[in-house]
Amino acid sequence: MNNIISITNVAADQIKKILSEAPEDVDSVVIGVDKSGCSGYSYQLDFAKSSDLKEFEKIDKNGAKVLIDPKAIMFLLGSIMDYKTDKLSSRFVFENPNEKSTCGCGESFSI
Repeated sequence: MNNIISITNVAADQIKKILSEAPEDVDSVVIGVDKSGCSGYSYQLDFAKSSDLKEFEKIDKNGAKVLIDPKAIMFLLGSIMDYKTDKLSSRFVFENPNEKSTCGCGESFSI
């Protein structure tokens, strides 16, 4: 399934940087969504070995391997994953057309 989520070049570069410093058997990042936070759901990122997660959707953006948890697909359709840096922080951010609202701190969302 294509077009579940788009990954910006900046996010892909950061993923490649993170993976270059990851444990030896790690070759990808998994994106998931979990019930948590004050608005209901939050994005989850974790390391993975792609050969262990064959049923996950795979995206390769400029050499950055990203796996999508099948349970998260319906929450992520049409989203854009980016990486932002400002004076106080740097983090992955998601522009998600399915979000109805987010909490005040921006860590969780509702659908």
